[in-house]
Amino acid sequence: MRGRDIELVVLADALEVAAAAAERLAAATTDRDNVVLTGGTTPREAYELAARRAPDWSRLEVWWGDERCVPPEDDRSNFGMAKGAVLDRLERAPRAVHRIQGELGKELAAARYDGELGEAQLDLVLLGVGPDGHVASLFPGAPTLQETARVLPAEAGLGPFVDRVTLSVPTLCGASEILFLLAGPEKADAARRAFVEAPGPETPASLVRASGGRTTAILDRAAAGSIAG
Repeated sequence: MRGRDIELVVLADALEVAAAAAERLAAATTDRDNVVLTGGTTPREAYELAARRAPDWSRLEVWWGDERCVPPEDDRSNFGMAKGAVLDRLERAPRAVHRIQGELGKELAAARYDGELGEAQLDLVLLGVGPDGHVASLFPGAPTLQETARVLPAEAGLGPFVDRVTLSVPTLCGASEILFLLAGPEKADAARRAFVEAPGPETPASLVRASGGRTTAILDRAAAGSIAG
């Protein structure tokens, strides 16, 4: 199935979505260099499966699409989630792990991450979509949607209400491959707006497509419930 500039893959349930994402992550350990991880329940399951399928990540450099301004051991940390779900389970670690240092505060953390990112080409970017249509920490109508710097300090538009650091729309769109993961009926309206309807700042996920590569959304049936045929 195709949406607007995107391939839509609809699977039975959240477990199948996670398994499909794990398969792509496992493949990335041999055919990619820079992989960008995301937070969320479905990605967590995908990471755990990927660690079992491909325990050698030594080729990869690992990045994050966004982070909350909390210490890495905080339950709200995207890095902390991925560390427990995949990084700590690997037989061979990534050659580099580029953590957003959110505990430094959004301005300094964004500046440091921007310097670390430099001109790196992002090969595979995993993203979720919030029920409000946000992606990474780019929220509906936020001024960050108009900014072109690679890394941005950001404010939360949805709980938990802590400051954020996020990759910008142009940075995400510069990736070679973008993979959206969505599961659950609470994502159905956002999926329709993000993948089928006309793009706009009220649905940030609608603005993110790999400009020179491939964009795919893997959804379960519940999340795809508002997408026609």
